[in-house]
Amino acid sequence: MAKLRPRRTYRCSVSRDVPAPILPARLLLALAGGGAIALAFPDHNQWYAAWLGCGLIAAAGWVARWRTGFLVGLVAGLAYFVPTLSWSGVFVGKLPWIALATLEALYVAAMVAVIGPIQRRLVERRLGWAASATVPLGWVVGEWARSTTPFGGFPWARLAFSQADSPLRNLMSLGGAPLLTAAVATLGVLLYAVARAALATRSRALTSRRRVLTSSRRVLVPAVAAVALATLPLAIPLAGTSSTTARVAIVQGNVPKAGLDFNAERRAVLDNHVRGTEALAATAGALDLVIWPENAADIDPLRNTDAAAVITDARNAVKAPLLLGAILEEPAPLVSNASLLYRPGVLDPERYVKQHPVPFAEYVPYKDFFRRFNSNVDLVRDGMATGTQVGYFALRTRSGAPFAALPTICFEVAYDGLIRKAVTHSPQVPSVLVVQTNNATFGYTAESEQQFAISRLRAIEHNRPVAHVSTVGVSGFIRPDGSYADKSSLYTAYRAVADLPLGQGTTIADRLGRIPEYTALAGLSLAWGLGRGPRRRDNGPSTTRSSSAKEATRV
Repeated sequence: MAKLRPRRTYRCSVSRDVPAPILPARLLLALAGGGAIALAFPDHNQWYAAWLGCGLIAAAGWVARWRTGFLVGLVAGLAYFVPTLSWSGVFVGKLPWIALATLEALYVAAMVAVIGPIQRRLVERRLGWAASATVPLGWVVGEWARSTTPFGGFPWARLAFSQADSPLRNLMSLGGAPLLTAAVATLGVLLYAVARAALATRSRALTSRRRVLTSSRRVLVPAVAAVALATLPLAIPLAGTSSTTARVAIVQGNVPKAGLDFNAERRAVLDNHVRGTEALAATAGALDLVIWPENAADIDPLRNTDAAAVITDARNAVKAPLLLGAILEEPAPLVSNASLLYRPGVLDPERYVKQHPVPFAEYVPYKDFFRRFNSNVDLVRDGMATGTQVGYFALRTRSGAPFAALPTICFEVAYDGLIRKAVTHSPQVPSVLVVQTNNATFGYTAESEQQFAISRLRAIEHNRPVAHVSTVGVSGFIRPDGSYADKSSLYTAYRAVADLPLGQGTTIADRLGRIPEYTALAGLSLAWGLGRGPRRRDNGPSTTRSSSAKEATRV
């Protein structure tokens, strides 16, 4: 009969002799962890649940072999993304929603599959601290991967984006979303370390004062570290704003109906925004900038004289620069999703063309293939041009002070580099971030609130106010510290005016750019290298065990 290996126990930096969980327990922990992270996002807004979720997933994947880690990560990822991205299937059906959630979950599966074996090697070498560090490093690298691949990636629902109301949010100004994600995952590891140490303390008799003190320290150290990490970011000073203010207005015109054909009555949508602007002009007084959302002019105003005429009426009413979202029938045979800036007295607008069209929403790669699974792909335009110019419009206030509007369109707000390029284009010019979006295709779901939360974090990251405007909501003004005074409801007409304190200069996050992600990748590579050295094993005597114990060893 073959000799069975004894079940091995692993040490970490805060506890020892605590066995890794068996597979069923791992899967339950993963399921609970992913579900907890989902609760951290709007509409639930239980931001602290992301900390707990990361801890549960860390426990589920601790020192797992790669096959087990992949399965554990996949379960956690599905529990995380299926509810969080449920808005993606509200009108197109369950298949695209589940396909997107599964794709995103695969990145979590790959992360756990990679870091588990690294942890195993590090723990065997008594480098438990390094094994614990692989968790936040893995989350940062994994989110980097899914934010860039495939088709340019989909960075929605990153851990960082659940923390708009969290005490950790000020970390955005130091290292952007990667640092905030790392902090969330680190808190999860610390919570897991406290639980491991507590279990280790209960698992053996404490027969001396020294052992009691040692065990207490192993619980206390990570607990104190967790409290410090959760509270100290509140003391991070945010940069002040410039002395320049701009009086900015936003107009949410609303649409005739929700759904994929929200703009079937394109002229009605345009007229809604014109009427809202004319009403604004009657009450708001002099303005420095008026902003309409994405798709407010879905009829090309450069080619349709009727559309151009009503836009001119709105411009004449407010007598201020008008920045609106439009679809342009160019360059043929493609179309462009653009922000057009109309200046008073100037006929032709300046433009910013969306740099990151969304695959399967604004264009469908391999459409003939995907049509076999869902005929709704034919509702998507045949092709959308990719802009190459940074979003930057130079303006002046009524008093003549220079300022800039930095536009991003819809999902672009989730991509770190796009806004950073605009902010660093001319950082000494006071500016406002503009997020123009259309949420009509997502109904009464959490997508709008999730996007608004991302804009709040971008305000902190770049020390800029944000004018966030949607066709149907949620719309509102966001201060540079991420707070806001008011926001609109879904599927209502809304307009608002604010005197915005403009931001200028660059934050540490702006100057670091991709360095936090490069650092995380380097750290994970270093951890892998440390684990390649000679192992120190702590095997007990060989014993004959039940089949269930044998399966636990294989895990």
